[in-house]
Amino acid sequence: MSAPRVEAQERAVPLAGSELCVHCGFCLQACPTYLALDDENDSPRGRIVLMKGLADGTLPLGDPDAQLHLDRCLGCRACETACPSGVPYGRLLEATRERLSSRRALPLVARAILFTVARPALMALAMWGARVLRASRIPALLSRVPARLGFAMAMLDSTRRPRARRRAAQGDGARSRVAVLRGCVMEGLFAEANRATERTLVVNGYRLVAAPDQRCCGALHAHAGDACTARELARANIEAFERCGAEFVAVNSAGCGAAMKEYGHLLRDDPDWRDRAAAFGAQVRDVSELLAAAGPRRGGRLAVRVAYDAPCHLLHGQGVGRQPLAVLAAIPGLELVPLTDHDQCCGSAGIYNLVEPDVSDRVLVPKLANIAASGAAVVATGNPGCLMQIGAGVARTGGTARLRHPVELLDASYDAR
Repeated sequence: MSAPRVEAQERAVPLAGSELCVHCGFCLQACPTYLALDDENDSPRGRIVLMKGLADGTLPLGDPDAQLHLDRCLGCRACETACPSGVPYGRLLEATRERLSSRRALPLVARAILFTVARPALMALAMWGARVLRASRIPALLSRVPARLGFAMAMLDSTRRPRARRRAAQGDGARSRVAVLRGCVMEGLFAEANRATERTLVVNGYRLVAAPDQRCCGALHAHAGDACTARELARANIEAFERCGAEFVAVNSAGCGAAMKEYGHLLRDDPDWRDRAAAFGAQVRDVSELLAAAGPRRGGRLAVRVAYDAPCHLLHGQGVGRQPLAVLAAIPGLELVPLTDHDQCCGSAGIYNLVEPDVSDRVLVPKLANIAASGAAVVATGNPGCLMQIGAGVARTGGTARLRHPVELLDASYDAR
């Protein structure tokens, strides 16, 4: 049978980096959707074949099967860590999704979320409404309701935090000037973690500077194929952080950090911005990188069993694995217990758990089993989506482990001194 006839503009679009894939199969056991679905088309090397077909015109952009398997990808980039050939899978996926976006509309829930987070006033209103709902205790009551409503309520309820003591952090500010990315969900639902981030940085010698005009990082848009909006947000952030005069930009959300470190690639075709974007990306640090570079200073004793779950976009996207463990090691009395497959995705992946709930649930199941087997009282992870996804899963399966960002634990340790 001859190849399907496609329009000229769908032909011969370069997909730089795809030629590096030698189909060795090392990626298979690293891929959560392949492990969950046992389908070669839902593996990294299978998706690369589909992406190359869409790029060279042997598959039409509207091919429903290709779209299905590409939509199912979490974008966790664990395959990049496993790949011996250095295939830039995450960039291939985003480039392909950008091309596909011209031929189809995203699901309504995805479009609503992307529209909201790109507009500060709307996002502030949405987060205010979420906090009001959370305070009503309705999410706790509905968290065990079957299907997605119950899971969504459990996710929101998992963001509840005890109010931290209003400790005035003290430090000499001698290390570097640092601006903290507030983030959309982090400031909206995890404000206590943001304050803990600021306090722990000050204690470790950093001087905080404000970047008041910062925006959403654009990660969700880039992952969904809306590169145009992602670039607009990137330019706004570069300007905002340049004006504040910070030497580093501290990020406590793994997905945001991975996206911002790659602004240079995102704006590579813009001659007016590419150099500024590359310089900005070099300033971005996960908060654990800054704290580990400073020591970090040891705190007071916290007698707690903690399992660390590595966020995909921190470990695989940024290559940051040792530093969060250094943060936890600075807490006397904390017992770090092993977590099997701590480097495997939890199924959150930005808004993936809202648009692909069935696959997301299947990816989450082994994670919850491993957490239960660890016996940990606390699971530490550095990404809001992971905190909510795992937190909801633990609550709905009757688990007792609490979810915390590593800086929250370090901050509590400093309170205990």
